[in-house]
Amino acid sequence: MNLDPEAAMQDVYDVLIIGAGPGGATAALYTARAGLKTLVVHRGAGTGAYALAERIANYPGVPEEVPGDVLVARMNEQAASFGAQYVQDAIGMVDLQGDIKSASGNQGYYRGRTLIIATGAMGRGEPLPGEEQLVGRGVSYCATCDGAFFRDQEVAVAGNNNEAVEEALFLTRFASRVHLLSPTKDLLVPAELVEEVLHHEKMVLHRATRTLAILGNDEVTGVQLRDGDGERLLPVSGVFVFLQGRLPITGFLGDQIQRSEGGCLEVDDMMQTSVAGVFAVGDVLCNHLKQVVVAAADGAVAARGVERHLSGRSQIRPDWH
Repeated sequence: MNLDPEAAMQDVYDVLIIGAGPGGATAALYTARAGLKTLVVHRGAGTGAYALAERIANYPGVPEEVPGDVLVARMNEQAASFGAQYVQDAIGMVDLQGDIKSASGNQGYYRGRTLIIATGAMGRGEPLPGEEQLVGRGVSYCATCDGAFFRDQEVAVAGNNNEAVEEALFLTRFASRVHLLSPTKDLLVPAELVEEVLHHEKMVLHRATRTLAILGNDEVTGVQLRDGDGERLLPVSGVFVFLQGRLPITGFLGDQIQRSEGGCLEVDDMMQTSVAGVFAVGDVLCNHLKQVVVAAADGAVAARGVERHLSGRSQIRPDWH
């Protein structure tokens, strides 16, 4: 379903959506079905909060219990069937000035006449001690970008979700050994990925292990860990961080959009933010009931707002106004 990033960069889309959770997927479904050229940029399957739900039994119209990642995958497949395009990338920066909004990722640069932010709320607060000082000196957030710099060296990957595991497996192409530091006892990924990790000759899984600090002066020399046996030092040359928290993932926006005191994005009745043509849905919003059905509803409303914005109407109003 993913589009080549180089192909995605060649066009200006009617709608650029960052995030493929229930809010982003539903928005893509509605905008694509409305004939709007839609691009969804996402970090990979199973990287959102919905993927942590082993069973969802209260989604309307789906009487059987279904894993969260399966339900959202169906939404994205439906959106793709109407023409929505998808590219896997991690967005690090956006430019919201002017009529064309742009987003810069590890793999490319994407442009849209409107933007929908659907990145969820699994962001971290404070970085690990040593993390910020050593970014670019052994600390990375993209194995595809930086993996080749660690050929024949030992590296660590901190995280337990699909993104962390897939990046760790990619690193085995270069590193002599990859230490996967899972903060939980079990990895939050499909069973086949767990088996691949357990049986890969270059991988070591550290279960229920907390990453305390990244060590080094001019370059990474190791990580300080805590597990059931206490604290210890693991010597590595690189650390790839894919840890999750509970904060809205909005750091890539800089100070371009108005936020509440809690860091959530503020929107109007049509999910439009303080920047015209920029919308937000799902768990990046304040006072938000964290349910798949609510995020999906947000996506539908935002899609309607996008249609009205692109039609050139001076004011965006919901249908009941």
